[in-house]
Amino acid sequence: MAISVKSEIQPLKKVLLHRPGSELEQLVPNSMERLLFDDIPYLRGAQTEHDAFAQLLRDNGVEVVYLADLTAQTLENRPELRGQFVRDFLERSSVCSEAYVEVLSEFLLALETRDLVIKTMTGVRYAELPCRNRPSLVAMRSNKRNFVLDPIPNLYFTRDPFASVGIGVSLHRMYSVTRNRETIYSEYILRYHPDYAGKVSFYYTPRDPFSLEGGDILNLSATTIAVGISERTMPEAIERLARKIFADETSEIRRVLAIDIPAKRAFMHLDTVLTQADYDKFVVHPSILQQIELFELTPAAAGKLHISRVDKTLDQALAESLQVERVSLLRCGGDDGIAAQREQWNDGSNTLCLRPGTVIAYDRNYVTNRLLEDAGIEVLRIPSGELSRGRGGPRCMSMPLRREG
Repeated sequence: MAISVKSEIQPLKKVLLHRPGSELEQLVPNSMERLLFDDIPYLRGAQTEHDAFAQLLRDNGVEVVYLADLTAQTLENRPELRGQFVRDFLERSSVCSEAYVEVLSEFLLALETRDLVIKTMTGVRYAELPCRNRPSLVAMRSNKRNFVLDPIPNLYFTRDPFASVGIGVSLHRMYSVTRNRETIYSEYILRYHPDYAGKVSFYYTPRDPFSLEGGDILNLSATTIAVGISERTMPEAIERLARKIFADETSEIRRVLAIDIPAKRAFMHLDTVLTQADYDKFVVHPSILQQIELFELTPAAAGKLHISRVDKTLDQALAESLQVERVSLLRCGGDDGIAAQREQWNDGSNTLCLRPGTVIAYDRNYVTNRLLEDAGIEVLRIPSGELSRGRGGPRCMSMPLRREG
């Protein structure tokens, strides 16, 4: 199978990453809010930490592939797509004026294929354009702008633009305009790369009207997924996703557990407050336990949905979904409310499970990591001084393409 992810915990076999590039060095204080950053990571430090993450994955038998490599391979294999790729990218980029679209297209298409891909990621400064002295009103007043095409510093969080769901994918309409460009790389890979073209079912696309992001999707089992209703995923999107999955006769998924979490930036996605670490163990941010609501979506006749409230606690609902007697919710930060807030902010709840009972976690979340080990979980720590500044953990930085089972 090109895509096969039917669990959060079965042995990870292949994963998509993006090594942070100079797009991070294009962040400045005035652009951080627009580009969804709270701080500016040090690029060399972030790359060193990310390389350690990738090597740890390889050391544990995981094939690591990179977003820029696969995109470049796609366009090199299908050179007739270069123009279409640039047009699609600029259309999603909200370029400040139509006056720039033509010259940006010419500028990008003059580059070698890999350089073209990297340039769309790192952004284009006004001074790079050959038309900077063109006598138009937009050009004449733009000499104080840093970028005519913004960088995309969120790219190293490969979890969000799409999600592997069983043997298909959900390709997303992102919550923020600045992140909508991120989906184009995965869309071209999944539609046109020889490893994926014609082999993948699409359950959602950026043309769908409601925002949906990959950090809100958990593959609980072959038959059940959980989807967070969050700051960045709308309930309407979950209904559309469920209908398309249920309509696919090749899909085993017949139940969607919708988990309504508070719409706060501190929580952002479901996987920032809840991740699975073993057959019957999850890491959870304790403050959500009294704030969530649960709903179940299942197929009904004539392509409709049966939607009902789930009157159970989170651990009971998860145990039922996993068909285990009980589930343990291991609290991020333990019983210390200050540690819980600090470590959840630094993605202590956002672990990536390599295999049942073994997770990758940021080293800085020592309270939660120790709690996991006391519960019998093997914790493989990665350095996180710079990567964590982007507000995403090991799960956020990885998109599984294949797991066993």
